[in-house]
Amino acid sequence: MLRWFQAMMPREERFFDLFEAHARTLCGGARALRDLLVEGGEAVPGLCAEIARHESEADDIAREVLLAVRRTFITPFDRSDISDLISSMDDAIDQMHKTAKAITLFEQRRFEPHMATLGEVIVKSSDLTAEAVPLLREMRNNAVRLNTITEEVRRLEADSDDLYDKGMVELYRGPARTDAMAFIVGSEIYDHLEKVVDRFEDVANRISGVLIEHL
Repeated sequence: MLRWFQAMMPREERFFDLFEAHARTLCGGARALRDLLVEGGEAVPGLCAEIARHESEADDIAREVLLAVRRTFITPFDRSDISDLISSMDDAIDQMHKTAKAITLFEQRRFEPHMATLGEVIVKSSDLTAEAVPLLREMRNNAVRLNTITEEVRRLEADSDDLYDKGMVELYRGPARTDAMAFIVGSEIYDHLEKVVDRFEDVANRISGVLIEHL
């Protein structure tokens, strides 16, 4: 009876608009981070600032979602799922910002090849997230594609673990031979980058949880 009643009530579709807006900030931050790692040099400060702008915008959107959860009578799916999903998305761009802050702190202008490759993985993960979020509007009809996307994100996370390991080995065999600080700084950046992909896997897991609960 409760399900029938909820189905008859108007739902607040604005949540999906906010999810999609937040996903755009993820894609913007991911591309700025990737470009930073590829270009390096004088482009770094400006791209770090761009990541910070996207993170600030994402925070505003996340706060709006959490406020709407408390004020909306009928939500598209469970309130806890909405809160968990937007929080996990926000964690992803927060981690990008932490990466940029570490790069700024250590005044890095040159990055290892595997760091740039991790940047590409982050962009792919953000694009998949941005594809998945609109599909939640009609999750029953889009369940197959949503499941495929979440599996692709998990595969990318496994790839990032491998890239992290290879990058650490190259740091040890290369810069660390003559400069211990280079290893410390490099390992810090690798750790942040790998955690960005971890956060996208968290988003994928939240989406999977919504599918399991509501299909």
